[in-house]
Amino acid sequence: MTIRKNFLLDEEIVKHLQEIAKRQSTTQTDVIKNIIEEKYKEISMQEKIEAFDSMTLFPSGALADKSIQSIKAEMAAKI
Repeated sequence: MTIRKNFLLDEEIVKHLQEIAKRQSTTQTDVIKNIIEEKYKEISMQEKIEAFDSMTLFPSGALADKSIQSIKAEMAAKI
């Protein structure tokens, strides 16, 4: 489904948009869509990196003396 949006842009921005579309041999709509998608991917990737960085990582050998069963039992006890 396509939704129409109206934006107010300064004249200079409109000229830049027209120039970009002309140089890329595409429409102004496609230029805007591509810019939004690129920015969204950048934000999404940053969120994933931050989530990964916030994870608690176990130091090497931290689980050496534990079995899968004991880990499951500890996890069940926390619930």
